[in-house]
Amino acid sequence: MLYDVVVIGGSYAGLSGALQVARSGRPVCVVDGGKPRNRFASHSHGFFGQDGQVPQHMIARARADLAAYPNVTLLDTLATGAQREGVHFAVTVASGGTVTARKVLLAYGVVDLLPDIPGVAERWGQTALHCPYCHGYEVRGERLGVLSVLPQSTHQALLISDWGPVTFFLNGQPEPDAVTLAKFAERGITVEATPILQLEGHAPALEGVRLTDDRLIPVGALFLASRIQPASDLAGQLGCTFIDGPQGPLLQTDASKQTSVPGVYAAGDLTPGIGNASMAAADGVFAGASLHQSLIFGPLAALEPVASD
Repeated sequence: MLYDVVVIGGSYAGLSGALQVARSGRPVCVVDGGKPRNRFASHSHGFFGQDGQVPQHMIARARADLAAYPNVTLLDTLATGAQREGVHFAVTVASGGTVTARKVLLAYGVVDLLPDIPGVAERWGQTALHCPYCHGYEVRGERLGVLSVLPQSTHQALLISDWGPVTFFLNGQPEPDAVTLAKFAERGITVEATPILQLEGHAPALEGVRLTDDRLIPVGALFLASRIQPASDLAGQLGCTFIDGPQGPLLQTDASKQTSVPGVYAAGDLTPGIGNASMAAADGVFAGASLHQSLIFGPLAALEPVASD
């Protein structure tokens, strides 16, 4: 079967994009391996009409809504390869076979590369966190830690100080400049230069950060801006252009969400400026609508007169 669109990745961006195409009546296939980025979080916050819901339940409901459309196919498997075949695209899947489509929407997201600090991984999404708008309210008023990982970690520390008193752990990273230290002082942020040994407490609870000099700094949550990498190499297989994002490589897209490869679109955490479920869903809606319109207006462009000099 030839689909008009194959969506690779079935989380917030992918399902939102697929829904726009589905409502056009066009045949669309969603390929998803079932590992959304926020699967480590017990609850999702800040999402319109879904505040406090379990992420897996939100995705399951969205899949059920999408499955009600007879022109939708949902494949619970990983996409393992993608290439152009003539004017179409062929996507191979781990369960066997190939999905062929006129257009592709890449929405498989990114993987968080966590620092090699004992205790971080088992608390990720619970008390080791990345987004204060997603998780800050639940830890407000507690002593909070911010780990220096990237240059923008200082900005994160200043922001998070609105939720509680902050200790900024350098952990081998350079000390902030004088202007930033002055801002830290204004916000009551403490800088800790001693390296971290481990996080302590009965995970996922966090009692504090143990330093290499054996001091324990009490914190109820540790925020960090993780480095990221794409969750798949499919964009590279298709020849899409990447740009250097603040946390890692991201897909370059134009105003319509099309990548550098005509016919291949991208949405969600793979693209710049997206960092939580609400923005990923909105990005998917826009990408899906743009992609659908390209199916109409792309072929019509051949009928337009060519401008003469």
